[in-house]
Amino acid sequence: MLRLPGSEVLHRTVRTALKVLTPPPELTISDWADANRRLSSEASAEPGQWRTSRAEYQRGIMDAISDATIETVVIMSSSQIGKSESLLNMVGYHIDQDPAPIMVVMPTERDAETWSKDRFSPMARDTPCLTGKIADPKSRDGNNKILHKRFPGGHLTIVGANAPSGLASRPIRLLLCDEVDRYPFSAGAEGDPVNLAKKRTVTFWNRKIVLVSTPTNRGASRIETAYEESDQRQYWVPCPDCGTEQVLTWGQVRWEKAPEGTHRSETARYHCIDCDAAWKDERRWSAVGKGRWIANRPFAGIAGFHLNEIYSPWVRLEAMVRAFLSARAGGDEAMKTFVNTSLGETWVESGEAPDWQRLQGQKEQWPVGTVPRRGLFLTAGVDVQKDRIEVDVWAWGRGLESWLIDHIVIEGGPGSEACWQGLSALLSRTWQHASGEPMSITRLAIDTGFETSAVYAWARQVGFAQVAPVKGMEGFNRTSPVSGPTFVDATVGGKRLRRGARLWTVATSTFKAETYRFLRQDRPTPEELVGGATEPPGTIHLPGWTDGEWLKQLVAEQLVTVRNKRGFAKLEWQKLRERNEALDCRVYARAAAWIVGADRWSDRHWQELERQLAAPEPVCAGGTTGPGKPRPATRRRAVRSSYMG
Repeated sequence: MLRLPGSEVLHRTVRTALKVLTPPPELTISDWADANRRLSSEASAEPGQWRTSRAEYQRGIMDAISDATIETVVIMSSSQIGKSESLLNMVGYHIDQDPAPIMVVMPTERDAETWSKDRFSPMARDTPCLTGKIADPKSRDGNNKILHKRFPGGHLTIVGANAPSGLASRPIRLLLCDEVDRYPFSAGAEGDPVNLAKKRTVTFWNRKIVLVSTPTNRGASRIETAYEESDQRQYWVPCPDCGTEQVLTWGQVRWEKAPEGTHRSETARYHCIDCDAAWKDERRWSAVGKGRWIANRPFAGIAGFHLNEIYSPWVRLEAMVRAFLSARAGGDEAMKTFVNTSLGETWVESGEAPDWQRLQGQKEQWPVGTVPRRGLFLTAGVDVQKDRIEVDVWAWGRGLESWLIDHIVIEGGPGSEACWQGLSALLSRTWQHASGEPMSITRLAIDTGFETSAVYAWARQVGFAQVAPVKGMEGFNRTSPVSGPTFVDATVGGKRLRRGARLWTVATSTFKAETYRFLRQDRPTPEELVGGATEPPGTIHLPGWTDGEWLKQLVAEQLVTVRNKRGFAKLEWQKLRERNEALDCRVYARAAAWIVGADRWSDRHWQELERQLAAPEPVCAGGTTGPGKPRPATRRRAVRSSYMG
């Protein structure tokens, strides 16, 4: 049969084109890896055939990439869970089964070169189905460079997030961003490198974006932000004994102490949250193999996965405990590393919000509406909202020890005359001290940030001797966190009064950080108090009637490091929850204590307050009032103090 010149070349071209256009088989990434992937000796502690069952949680993560309904996959995790190998499987699968333009973004160009040489090249060499699909690295045709590799139907580009030219070079269908929390704030002058890379995918209807990282600081973590936008999947593991499914958390890891107090990390076990069964490492690994991913939020195109080292089949609990104890002894920086890399959680910087549930366990019981013995004067913090005014009354003692005495919500808002009348009534209201003497509010600080004119008008009406309008300012000023008062114009009855109000300026960051520091400090146990121990200065006492909502509001913010457009870092308070009235009221009440002068009083001044509010010591075991102190036979009558004006 007569053949036309070049027909064989044409046939080969057509066959190649048809092969490229053929839809990929119904094969997931985990199936492909189990059938084809081989781990290289220089890149893995367990070389040989890949087994997804070795770390079963990886199956759901990898197969999410194969799911056509999922556009973005977010993996926020600790180290040592196998995420780097999972990324390699994703790349290998697409080279072999579903060719496409692929980009892998590493934090720096050096990281990109290292990943290409030490991770990708060994996989491509030792995985048989990839042999011949990637050009010989020794060839001179430019198809296999360190950072750019071609294969039939696509190419692999490996770039550093610090190189804007690499991120903006070519269209990409599969984008894999590794360790995104280590990316620079901006790729040169081009802006956020993740967003820059995402722009390369807009021309593909079937694009896939994968974001992977160990988290860093809460509020400034890219991976945390991405995970919060996802369906937030967690891996639930059944208890080998009772079958209860649970997310594995560090709080359930327990170990013994020797009689002399040393920690025996070798006794570490994971305890079931329901039946308290203790799992050795082998039982834990077996249980993890039977777990499943469960989403916490509805799916909307973004699948998010979170894991910590407790799930890892390569990590023993003894090693985790040793790392934890070492980090705890090493201070905040060491503990931050443990939280990020072992627990896969974001670190809250200085100004860390305490756990509200921990505060729930620290609540104390004293008669409602009364002031404990060591409370020597009262201040109030007022937060003005659109439909209400919230007030918290705090008692203060030596060393800025404080007690929450009352929480009042006055309905109506600043547009209601009755609402302001209710606030005025608080100025003459009294609370009973443990001595039996009535106590009124020494100074009330009210925020002027909302309905400023109405606040000024009310403060002018009731007088500035007992009321301090305050305005928050950014930044820290530990030397003088409150300044003023300054005279400001006020509008009263529709008329503008020049210098009609007095305004105090408050560095709210200073008092928020102080409050959280006081809440986090260790406190003596009831037994230690009976034995003569004292509460540390600044101790915050919370009454039994405070509910969970109020506690959540008290710890509703955190201090994070943020960077501006030029890359400069600054500390900024950010909300964890929408409502933060309890924290604001605490700050204003603390500012009122500063205005009164509590931070500068002499010991003689405190002694005078104690003399005027002399209350009997609480009776301890054995009929005494404290270590070696006899109980007074009679109570001295106190006289109300005019010491503070």
